[in-house]
Amino acid sequence: MMLKSSWKEKGFVDEPIPEGIDLKAEIRRMAKEKNAVIMAHYYVSGEIQDLADFVGDSLALAQQAAKTDADIIVMCGVHFMGETNKILCPDKTVLVPDLNATCSLAESCEAGEFEKFVKAHPDYTVISYVNTTAATKAVTDVVVTSGNARQIVESLPKDEKIIFGPDQNLGGYINSITGRSMLLWNGACHVHEKFSLEKILALKQEHPQAKILVHPECKGPVVRVADKVGSTAALLKFAISDDATEFIVATESGILHEMQKRCPEKTFIPAPPNDSTCACNECNYMKLVTMEKLYNCLRYEWPVVEVDPEIAERAIRPINRMLEISARLGL
Repeated sequence: MMLKSSWKEKGFVDEPIPEGIDLKAEIRRMAKEKNAVIMAHYYVSGEIQDLADFVGDSLALAQQAAKTDADIIVMCGVHFMGETNKILCPDKTVLVPDLNATCSLAESCEAGEFEKFVKAHPDYTVISYVNTTAATKAVTDVVVTSGNARQIVESLPKDEKIIFGPDQNLGGYINSITGRSMLLWNGACHVHEKFSLEKILALKQEHPQAKILVHPECKGPVVRVADKVGSTAALLKFAISDDATEFIVATESGILHEMQKRCPEKTFIPAPPNDSTCACNECNYMKLVTMEKLYNCLRYEWPVVEVDPEIAERAIRPINRMLEISARLGL
């Protein structure tokens, strides 16, 4: 067995699991004993979603973290989500099953470079997507998610000059539907950038009655063929309430698990990426979170997410502003 120190130095939970163990039962037992809440994003594997105490999109996860009374938060998602939880709950232990579960969108907006960009436009209000590091949030006026970005932008005066980062596709979409001219940072999600318009249209020919569901992080041509554009939670809600029985889904394929669970009588078809013969599009970072890593994470209470106190003090302001505006608007 690997020494615990060496295992930690690797930066992720990879210690062998005892043979014959019931992982689900042990994870639930440890969570109860340690007063831990397990939260999962819609993009992690279905078995982890089924095990979690709470499953949601970025906005819902932040809202849940802000009000939990658990001693330990286990964030089954990517690292920036753990950071957000720690900023909101500095007195709690926040764990992520794999420190390597980063985010391509967050990485596309390095805090130092973004700060230079912000300082070059001193009279602009800075809006940052939640898919950013704590350090990037610290130079932000208000944080948004894909579920509340439009409403928060529209809550600001029409003549307000705005920087929007890092997702240029989401920012461009918000500009198009609000008539704003936000200054966009050049960043993108590697999953949503890869959806193929041609392959989606080919699927539509095969399934002419299917409605196309698209996340606003996708490129403009893909967004424009959508029957519904929205966050993962909004797409799920639409799939549940709409009369259609077939849907082509252009977002990370993990959401199909909850869609199928909530609508077993409907058919959900994952939109494929443009650079592969694969039938679905997955986030390799989200899929780093496994049952084995979750087990070890709870067992050893590691890896722990830490945020520099000075950065956390600055980053919590735009997060709280998002939560306050969302509560006021009923989001």
